[in-house]
Amino acid sequence: MALMRRRTAHAAGISRLGALRLTPLWCLLLVAVTFATGCGGDSGGSTSQPPGIVHFVPNSHQFWSDPANWTTTYGPAYANILLTGSNFLPCRGGPYALCYYSGPSTGTEDLSCKLTPNGQYANCNCFTIPYGVYFVDINAILNHSVYEATVAQCGSDGSRCGTINSAPVCNSVNQGTLIPGTGLYSAFSFDCVPTNGIGQTNCGQAPYVGCMTAPCFKTDKPGISNCSCPAFDGPYQVGQNGQVCSLGGDLVWSAAYAPPPPPPPVTVSPSIAGDTLSLSSSITAPAANTVPAAVPSPGTCLPDAPGGVGCPLYVPGTTTLPVGSGVDCAKVCDEYNTCQQSSGVQTGYTCDATLCTDQCNDRDLLGTACSGLSKCDVSEIIKAETAASCSCCASQLCGCTATPKTDVAIYGLNQDQRARSIVPQCDINGTLCGSP
Repeated sequence: MALMRRRTAHAAGISRLGALRLTPLWCLLLVAVTFATGCGGDSGGSTSQPPGIVHFVPNSHQFWSDPANWTTTYGPAYANILLTGSNFLPCRGGPYALCYYSGPSTGTEDLSCKLTPNGQYANCNCFTIPYGVYFVDINAILNHSVYEATVAQCGSDGSRCGTINSAPVCNSVNQGTLIPGTGLYSAFSFDCVPTNGIGQTNCGQAPYVGCMTAPCFKTDKPGISNCSCPAFDGPYQVGQNGQVCSLGGDLVWSAAYAPPPPPPPVTVSPSIAGDTLSLSSSITAPAANTVPAAVPSPGTCLPDAPGGVGCPLYVPGTTTLPVGSGVDCAKVCDEYNTCQQSSGVQTGYTCDATLCTDQCNDRDLLGTACSGLSKCDVSEIIKAETAASCSCCASQLCGCTATPKTDVAIYGLNQDQRARSIVPQCDINGTLCGSP
């Protein structure tokens, strides 16, 4: 009965959200706010969003809002619920959109999220990340068949898919087939943490948008995508510290909700002393893995991931493949050598030279360095880096050699990173330096 009441209450919240946004008063408020263009206002800036956007598969808001189809007891998939750290599935590929910082219209970049007239969605400006390690919340996959396939392979909590690209949803994102009408989707990554930070602000029940796996589209501004994110009415967390929960006007946060863990069980033990019965109680502390995580917290380092979750770079003379790793170095080198851009540059090498030292301000360089790599098979490369627990290192581990043309491209990318005050891998460990 308690479960039914909770689901009914959240379902009622969805209804209230839709009803609120359809009132004439709300439409007038939309007209009044900055950058709005009446009740049909856009997100500010030209996008290539087509009319009649497909938001889900199946593309029915009613289907996804039905409590029978919720992915957790706390809300539908588009509520972006996180119950434990293993809910975050690690993937590698791209491009993808990073909406973690989206909501306000202030700041050096316009990363605003503006509600549509019916209040069911918001148009969010998000960072475009050309390639890298990203994470998908297993509870927030907006394609039902892909969600079911992912749960079947990874378990309902995602704990069986801790290896990069082992979850079926990774392939759907990388191949651009998750939701029809676009090949770009929103996910989480640590790419912009050095410049934009990370944290948490708890907010009470109010409308927010869950952008995880939402469809996204290019804009006329380099490095910025526009994502159409579904709205939900409930408690949520903003991914930065000390933020204001209510943004005002038609602006809402791109957010998620990690509910607090249940209270620990109380054990009552009866005892008899003479003719007196007494009761004593004790509280059992929850296991560490039951505490929910608002951001990924993998138990081991992840190759090529930025920030504290990534594995270290290759150390010459120290980093090696462990005995019995089963890595086929001939296959590793073949993956590097055969994945080529139209210019003939071998993109695996150029990507390794740039990816693991990139910052949020060189996304354009990363796009050049890693162009087309998500369409290539890099499974043995990932296997080698995972076995050796290092990042952007498989070519060094296996002694793979780039072509002279690729070396020239690597040299140029290193110079470009230096010009932006980024230290390339070449200057750290003397590898992937290229030649002029």
